[in-house]
Amino acid sequence: MFTRNKVAALAAEFLGTGVLALVIVSVQRSTIGVPYFVGLAAGLAAALLFLVFAKASGGQFNPALTIGLWTARKVKTLDAAAFVVVQLLGGYLAGLLYQYFIDSDLSAVSSTFTGRVLVAEAVGAAIFAMLVAAAVSHERSEGAKASLVGGGLAVGIIAASSASVGIINPAVALATNAWAWGTYVLGPVLGAVIGVNLYTLLFAPASKKSVAASTATASVAKKPKAATKKAPAKKKPAARKKK
Repeated sequence: MFTRNKVAALAAEFLGTGVLALVIVSVQRSTIGVPYFVGLAAGLAAALLFLVFAKASGGQFNPALTIGLWTARKVKTLDAAAFVVVQLLGGYLAGLLYQYFIDSDLSAVSSTFTGRVLVAEAVGAAIFAMLVAAAVSHERSEGAKASLVGGGLAVGIIAASSASVGIINPAVALATNAWAWGTYVLGPVLGAVIGVNLYTLLFAPASKKSVAASTATASVAKKPKAATKKAPAKKKPAARKKK
């Protein structure tokens, strides 16, 4: 059954991904579409959208990131599947909206598989995913989390742009007409899975349950055994003197 919170979460992922994809494709296909400006625009948009929608859905806006968080058991299976669907839909509709604005079709990005493009997209997505994991794994203010998410996306896009278009998001790949399974889909997914799990395993704090269990075990191990007191020996009644 769809409750208000579930509908809000799906709407947040749909709108957030759509707005992010529209911003990226608008800057990317403009006269200032160099990786530096694309990364800054994407990072700023992601930070603002995170502040608006994070409490509703977590503010993921990226199917690759959702899959990475799911592998680390930070997102439930049904939620992850629903998020991926609405994220892809948001990216696709953002691409159609952009084509309507410019009154023209977008030229397709090359779909030929290239190992360098795959690795570049994976590295960029891994950088982004690690910073997102750092944001959600520690107790931070909303502003600090948004800064990590936005900064991570900007740095990831700039890093990936050395060998690729710098998308690191399958939903944005739909919007920019760059949907290629071997590069702009598989690359970000692999990178996000590696980035999230690497940070979770090595740098994220232990869960409260495991900390409590280890603390309890340590306290039991260090607790000295109580000294057993011997019961005082009963005194034998004195023998009566015979008269």
